[in-house]
Amino acid sequence: MTDSPSRNRVFLHVDMDAFYAAIEQRDHPEYRGKPLVVGAPPTERGVVATASYEARVFGVHSAMPSREAGQRCPRAIFVPPNMHLYEMVSAQVFEIFGRYTPFVEGLSIDEAFLDVTGSLRLYGPGEEIGRRIKADILAETALTCSVGVAPNKFLAKLGSEFRKPDGLFVVPFEKKAIVAFLRPLPVTRLWGVGKVTRQAFDRAALHTIGDIQDAPAALLQSVVGPHNAAHLRALAFGEDPREIELDVREKTLSREHTFLRDEKSRATLDDTLFELVEDVARRLRADGRLATGARLKVRWKDFETFTRQRPFPRPTRVEEDLQSLAQELFRAVALEQPVRLIGFGVTGLVEHEGARQLDLFGATVETHSKKEKLDQTVDQIRQQHGPAAIRRARSLPPRKGP
Repeated sequence: MTDSPSRNRVFLHVDMDAFYAAIEQRDHPEYRGKPLVVGAPPTERGVVATASYEARVFGVHSAMPSREAGQRCPRAIFVPPNMHLYEMVSAQVFEIFGRYTPFVEGLSIDEAFLDVTGSLRLYGPGEEIGRRIKADILAETALTCSVGVAPNKFLAKLGSEFRKPDGLFVVPFEKKAIVAFLRPLPVTRLWGVGKVTRQAFDRAALHTIGDIQDAPAALLQSVVGPHNAAHLRALAFGEDPREIELDVREKTLSREHTFLRDEKSRATLDDTLFELVEDVARRLRADGRLATGARLKVRWKDFETFTRQRPFPRPTRVEEDLQSLAQELFRAVALEQPVRLIGFGVTGLVEHEGARQLDLFGATVETHSKKEKLDQTVDQIRQQHGPAAIRRARSLPPRKGP
């Protein structure tokens, strides 16, 4: 393998430590030092969003069913997610990233890649920039993060995992040192190697990244196919040509609710859907884009799932528009059996709505703008005084069915 052309580049991968749980422990001293799980309680159907490190030692992890988490750690404290708070803290963290480089690729609410190559003269080596970012985050949010410093994105993400929590790890930058660093690591450290691929590698006696480095190309191709073989072999030698993607925002925004017991009441389902739409509308306004369509999701007691979707007359972020379309979609659903899950999302997010026209009911641009301003005012009141400080009056059409 030849030297990578990106060897002089410097990338950071910054990953907040147990982000949701850390925020809850920061704001609630009684949770500190105790196993904490953010997610559905163990008595309900749901999953773990994240767990504190005190809970992780019991094997609790993200996406685990809450009931299993409760069994593994009976003394764990379960708290519901507070996404509005987490999003505000995330905005603080990403603002800190932006001080050091404009090249930030957010992977999720709590992690990002940064290309700091152009910032080295101003702030020093990548390791120093990583230390500065860690210090700023700790000083301004009282939270810790782990940072990987490397010549490409794959290696930077690998590095951030080495010293968690509150770690900083610099991956070697020289080619021979990179290859030697990777050799003893398990194949699961390579992107794209999940459970199925790992089992295939096990059958071929390929257990470490060094085994992938030494394997004949024909053997790799027979195990994972030509395309994946080339991809994984490049990673095994520390090669990753990908650049920072500056606009990697979600294409949709959605929320779902799984009921503790399968729900038959349309009134309860209407109330739940209203709250889901309310939250999606708030997130859409915070995002700054407009939705061109909406989607309703219903999962029945027997786990069969279906969706209904429809476009808006014009791109919008006005909550009244979202609530109206959600109600229309749900009224068309016959409740033939109890509902296990209900969800709502907006799709086709765009930056601009283009030329506005009067709709069939004569609603003017001015009226639409006033509704947006009203929604923004509601957001400000809730941000200052809490989510329950003001509630939107519901104006629902007559219900059909039970």
